[in-house]
Amino acid sequence: MDAVRVALLREVLAGTEWLGATRRFAGSLRGSVVSHGGGLLLVGTPEYEPWHLTAHLVDEAAWSGTPELAPTLVRHDARASDPAHLAVGPGRLAAVRRGETLLVVSPGGPGALLLERVHDARRAGATVLALGPGEGELVAMAHESLAVPEGSELDLDTVQHLVSAAAGDNSLPAPRGRRRFRDRLARLADQLTAPPPTPW
Repeated sequence: MDAVRVALLREVLAGTEWLGATRRFAGSLRGSVVSHGGGLLLVGTPEYEPWHLTAHLVDEAAWSGTPELAPTLVRHDARASDPAHLAVGPGRLAAVRRGETLLVVSPGGPGALLLERVHDARRAGATVLALGPGEGELVAMAHESLAVPEGSELDLDTVQHLVSAAAGDNSLPAPRGRRRFRDRLARLADQLTAPPPTPW
């Protein structure tokens, strides 16, 4: 789905709860990865790998100038012979560190093994985000979740397009919490080098 179709979809959805919900979730995603300097892992289930969301986040990272949004896709059937960007297997979840963000996309809920790995990642200090059914253990352990129940007005693929587009929007509010020194310094430099306002 290209930017024009996303814009049309947003227009159609104006006044519904979907726009606010996807923007809030995207703001949490962006805030988490930007405030920690990146480290976004994206994982689905063995039956559902979020290829499209991965590709769209890579594009949004480039277009918005926010490289932290570019995720690493964790694949359940990754092989060492796969290209590097497709060769990251579930073992990567065991190596999650504090400050990384783990986004789990699951249409029907993850299995017990994936839940255990997500739980371990959270204990290691990762921020866990969940996109899928609005109930279950994954939602309980996620820091932020966006429910896309089966039979809702929008399907999971459409919601992923809205989330990725919103995550790339430069108009999203800045993440709460302490900003890095470099971010504060850059903001100060921008203010000092800005031209003076035009007198009326």
